[in-house]
Amino acid sequence: MEHDGRRTAEETTVELGFASAEDPARHRRWSRRRLGRPGGRRARTTALVVLLALLALLGGAGAGGWLYVRSLDKQVQKIDAFHGVPETRRPARVADGALNFLVVGKDKADPESTASRTDTIMLVHVPSSRDRAQVISIPRDTWTTIPDSSEGDGQPTEAKINAAYAWGGTPLLVRTIEDFTGVRLDHVVVIDFAGFGKIIDALGGVDVTLDKTFTSKMQPGRVYQPGTHRLDGIAALEYARARKQFADGDFSRMRHQQDIVAAVLREAGSKDILADPGRLDNFLRATTGAVQVDRELSVFDTVWALRQIQADDVTMLTSPSRGTGMVGDQSVVFPDEDAAASLYEAVKNDTVDSWVAEHPN
Repeated sequence: MEHDGRRTAEETTVELGFASAEDPARHRRWSRRRLGRPGGRRARTTALVVLLALLALLGGAGAGGWLYVRSLDKQVQKIDAFHGVPETRRPARVADGALNFLVVGKDKADPESTASRTDTIMLVHVPSSRDRAQVISIPRDTWTTIPDSSEGDGQPTEAKINAAYAWGGTPLLVRTIEDFTGVRLDHVVVIDFAGFGKIIDALGGVDVTLDKTFTSKMQPGRVYQPGTHRLDGIAALEYARARKQFADGDFSRMRHQQDIVAAVLREAGSKDILADPGRLDNFLRATTGAVQVDRELSVFDTVWALRQIQADDVTMLTSPSRGTGMVGDQSVVFPDEDAAASLYEAVKNDTVDSWVAEHPN
């Protein structure tokens, strides 16, 4: 990202009739964004790096570097993400060789609470060709059905999609996302927002371009003017969490989270960090301390398998919606069921690129 404030990533917003509580005249939408590199430079990375900065960019580090990364692989915490998920109720695997990752960002914003919220939910599809990735952000307030939740005494319950994690942890969220999308998940990655801030600090901050004035709700209430800013971990998380300061709320927050992820990718992909062993070590150790993965996922093997995916090969999408509204006293996002079904059918059939080309506007 250049420091003159120019955006270097191609960004296209496709209007489909979005209506928000703040601005009822607006149309619902899904959005498409391709991530690029400043100055035409390209970074070797993986879909997981795009989302979480997971063990990145050692393609040119040599055998010793890869042995080091493999040792860090053992330090990544494993979770029983699929425990108790009935095989008979899971979607069938359709596309041969494609991979689908559920990436969850959790946040414990209230220091008095022991509960974590899933403020970020992303479905990452890696086609069987392993040469690109599509990342679909699912609004956390999406109104859907939570299967067999304790809140419903074992019966399906309508609620916001992120309630699944609070009610039943990762396994219930897996079931909910699979029911919502009809897509079978191969792996799960959970990242702690506080840990993500440490990853950014280990990088020495990231460059993010703001298109509107932003005032943080956190003390001391910093004001950020439009343009490119070097954000440390705290500032980046403030920006990634913000929604009430923007007219379209959670939709802005999802875009900001994608901006932060792209900025981390660019910074982690720079030659500077690869040439600085101490900085690289801090980055990798911060990453291993911030993430949890399912027991079947080998971080090293996954990074190696997806090593050809580059920044320009990643497309950011947003799950189609009909806009926001109220259910009781809750502000929710209503999915556009027809458009979403079409998109997720493309994910299942490994034809997302064709789907995007067929839905230009």
